[in-house]
Amino acid sequence: MSTAVPRPSVLFVCVHNAGRSQMAAAFLTHFGGDRVEVRSAGSAPADTVNAAVVEAMKEVGIDISAQTPKVLTTEAVHASDVVITMGCGDTCPVFPGKRYLDWQLDDPAGQGVHAVRPIRDEIEQRVRGLLSELGTPTTVVLP
Repeated sequence: MSTAVPRPSVLFVCVHNAGRSQMAAAFLTHFGGDRVEVRSAGSAPADTVNAAVVEAMKEVGIDISAQTPKVLTTEAVHASDVVITMGCGDTCPVFPGKRYLDWQLDDPAGQGVHAVRPIRDEIEQRVRGLLSELGTPTTVVLP
């Protein structure tokens, strides 16, 4: 008899939810599939996802053009096992039993795709490491 392992839930948070948190959520969804529940949000969401971020993600075969920035809610934090802020000084409600991480990353806002690529690549590596920590190793290989 096998017992189902609970599916971990991860929330990526950045102020505008238009760059770093969108890339992280897209990579985690891409690599983790249905083995991980993925959310992203921001305390002051932008109207749209950063165009350079969309282009940089397209370069690695992930289309986030249909994504929209979402507002950070207490409910989203409460429902997540791991909350990752993206080095942007955002504040999150703190609940006991949650794992909180802060990934210090450059901000892609106002940058061209050439400046976004190294941020994207660093996020990809961090997400791969996170999946290993969560016990859901990466099975998808990007081109």
